[in-house]
Amino acid sequence: MALPRVLVIGAGFAGVECLHRLERTLRPSEAELVLVSPHDYQLYLPLLPHVASGLLTPQSVAVSLRRRLRRTRYVPGIAVGVDAGRRHVTLLSSEGTEHELRYDVLLLAAGSTTRLLGIPGVSEYALGVKTLAQAAYLRDHVIAQLNAAAVATDPEERAERLRFVVVGGGYAGTETAAGLQLLTRAAAARFPRLDPSQLSWHLVDIAPSLLPEVGTRLGDEAQRTLRERGMEISLETSVARLTPRSVELTDGRTLGTRTLVWTAGVAASPLVTTVDTALVRGRLATTPEMTVPGAPGVFAVGDAAAVPDLARGEGSVTPPTAQHSQRQGKAVGHNIAAHLRGHPLKPYYHRDLGLVVDLGDAYGVSRPLGIGLTGLPAQAVARGYHLFALPTMTARTRVAVNWTLNTLTGEDFVSTGFQQGRPATLPDFEHMDLYQRASRPAPEASP
Repeated sequence: MALPRVLVIGAGFAGVECLHRLERTLRPSEAELVLVSPHDYQLYLPLLPHVASGLLTPQSVAVSLRRRLRRTRYVPGIAVGVDAGRRHVTLLSSEGTEHELRYDVLLLAAGSTTRLLGIPGVSEYALGVKTLAQAAYLRDHVIAQLNAAAVATDPEERAERLRFVVVGGGYAGTETAAGLQLLTRAAAARFPRLDPSQLSWHLVDIAPSLLPEVGTRLGDEAQRTLRERGMEISLETSVARLTPRSVELTDGRTLGTRTLVWTAGVAASPLVTTVDTALVRGRLATTPEMTVPGAPGVFAVGDAAAVPDLARGEGSVTPPTAQHSQRQGKAVGHNIAAHLRGHPLKPYYHRDLGLVVDLGDAYGVSRPLGIGLTGLPAQAVARGYHLFALPTMTARTRVAVNWTLNTLTGEDFVSTGFQQGRPATLPDFEHMDLYQRASRPAPEASP
């Protein structure tokens, strides 16, 4: 008889942690494990701002799936549709062909995409920092602007190329803005025709305070530090319209710029809309055991799922953070094994351990276990946490070596050109439109 197939969609924290737990819990004779992902690596998302600012190489935060998962069959592709009634998932291969893959147990851990909010020009001209390719592209783009500004003869063009705008005052936006500002300041000193004082950095957010996740005091400390570095911070402000050479803000200002980095939140993967069950704030509603009501054999975790947050009380759902995704992956692995063996499932419970923010230049703000830290101690806690959270010793070693070399030797400001000729829009990088193009799939091919 065929083994029951456990199909996992997504190679992020939740999906890989689940499969790692299942490989250690289930015998090979109990289930077939299959993973679907467009990439053969697990991305350590919290360190993408360090890739964009050049502190880390892209390989440092991309953990090989084959290093972590020894029994799981990896299927390259993107899941674009779920038929819970027939227990089939529609896949789109890298060549653009569609086929179906059956499952007995399905884990939806498809993650999230950048939230665009329907603002004119954002999907066409904004840059993101949600994927490894986006982070590498962003670094190349920023250095390319410095190169172009150094030879520009038009003062208006030079000003546009040296003005950088980051939208989003949460963890990702603040770290990206801080890191890239330090990168451009150091790089500009190497350009004889560039005056570092001409660099202009703006951080824009609709919220009334910066980094609300760490509390008012620490958020104010981060804001003070960034302003002392010369960054302009505009709160309770958003983008009204974006063009190739300017951004119009909701406070009436128009800033000439060739670079707008968009980090204004995330939305669950469009895959969740193909599952005919209830959504909560755009994410799949689940039970505390991470099962999806109305879809037998389907579990959902991570950014794609609204898992009840039992630590915060009734009505709360866990926020879409790496911390929760990683722990939900381990917990759902236990529950899937229990489901296959006919044992009771356990509800997910985890109290948030706090947030750490690395602002570079020996400074950070962190709130581990409710303890507020600033300065070098906060940065040390942030980097120590990331080293501990990286899933393999190889990844930890690469990251530690990269940080050390950057501190001791600085860096060379090289635009690699790897992304030249590739569409730079957010929908292209994050495959946002593929879910609307799914056609009638062909049957699954025989092994």
